[in-house]
This record gives sequence, C-alpha cells and structure tokens, in this order.
Amino acid sequence: MADTPELAANLSLLFTERPFLERFGAAASAGFTAVEVQFPYAWPVESIREQLQRHNLSLALHNLPAGDWATGERGIACHPDRVTEFEAGLTEAIRYATALGCPLLNCLAGIPPEGVDRATALATLGRNLRVAARQAAEAGLTLLVEPINTQDVPGFLLATVADVMQIRHGAGLDGVSLQLDIYHVVRMQQDPVALLARYGGLVRHVQIADAPGRHEPGTGAIDFEALLAALATANYQGRIGCEYNPIGRTEDGLGWMGPYLASRRTR
Repeated sequence: MADTPELAANLSLLFTERPFLERFGAAASAGFTAVEVQFPYAWPVESIREQLQRHNLSLALHNLPAGDWATGERGIACHPDRVTEFEAGLTEAIRYATALGCPLLNCLAGIPPEGVDRATALATLGRNLRVAARQAAEAGLTLLVEPINTQDVPGFLLATVADVMQIRHGAGLDGVSLQLDIYHVVRMQQDPVALLARYGGLVRHVQIADAPGRHEPGTGAIDFEALLAALATANYQGRIGCEYNPIGRTEDGLGWMGPYLASRRTR
C-alpha cells in the first residue's frame, strides 16, 4: 500500500474569499495538513508562523521574489541588470523559509527583458542559480526550478522540463531539483507520466490543476489516476501542491479530494 502524498493548499489561489491570514484556518478546516504560498513577503514572518502553529499546518514551499507580478514580471533570475535585486530577494526568501520551517524554495526563471538574447539570459540564470543553490544548501534548504508554459506566459525562458535539464547540466547545477507543475506540462503538450518515469528522481515538488482552464482536478482532460500511479512508481516522497483557480467558492469545489485520497490509499 503506497503512502498518500500530503496535499498542500496553495493559499495564493485557494480560499481567496478570505483575507490571507484567515486562509490558513480555512485550509485546515477543509482537511489540508500543509500549505504553500507563492509569495509570503507582504506579511510578517511572525504572523504567518502563528497561523501555521495555530492550525497545525506545515509550509511546503514558497517562491523567491519574482519582480513586479502585477505588471507581468514572472521572475528576474534571467535579467542581467537585476542580479543585485535577485540576491537581495534570495536573502529574504531564505529568511522566511528558515523561520517558517519551509524546506523548498522555487526560483522562477522569468521572461528575458527586451534586447537580451536567450544565450545571455541563460548565462545570467545559470549564474544566479549557482549562487542560490549554494546559499539554500547552506541554510538546509533545497532550491527548485519550474518550467512554465508559454501559452499562458509568452516568452518564459524555461518552458519545458528539457529546458530545465539543459541548464541544470550545462551550468553544473547538481544541487537544483525540479518542481513539476502538471498543468504547465500538459499545456506544453508533454506527457507528465512519461516525464515522471524519466525524471522522477529529480522531482521534489508536484503541483496540480486540471487543463485546460487551470481549475479543480476533474474539470479538464488530465488523467489524474495515471498521474497517481506514475508518482507511486517513481517513489515520489514530496507533497502535492493544489495550485488551481477554483471555479467558484473554494470549499464548494473540494469534492475531488475524497476520491483522490481514497484512490491513493488503495494502491
């Protein structure tokens, strides 16, 4: 019997009917034992830690600061003129992660700025990832890199797992692991089962949303039963982040969780 992966509610997308700090209690009440946050930096560490402790939750993952999200920036790790800003954000991310007991940090590569060619952007990213991986390891953390689909985010530097593997090997980034967001994989017309079979040993965090639509599991075309089997075959030991956009009120769309957990327990 395979262990059931722990589900982590992404509080940046789920329970947004409530103010951020009230989402922790809502997640716990819904049956989640862990949470993840895209960017926790607008709230004091102490406030987040208090919510985690009060509701007996663990923080699975958060991202490094990724620039001005509201204006469309999706990471600055590939921006040659913002290395100092990247390093300051890395320091802040490590501070939050260590204070909150969060073991994983995800680095979004970003969209190369106008006038910067791909080779230069990749070289900058490689340099920043080496620095980030070293500092994360020194703090007892693991650095992840995530491919993002270019249908939703045109121009994103690392669109496929192959892109991540290329820079990982080319820049000597053995300390960098893979975050596999199933939605992004499918949007790039890749087979997540095949990817897990090939790269499962490098995957430290998985996120789920159905496609198309990026809504609850069961609302699109992804075969989650096959995904669960692939995770078991790959001996996946991490959590599964629920990073989707609820169609309506978050609690009204959580019916998928019962069959999901039941199917895992029967394996």
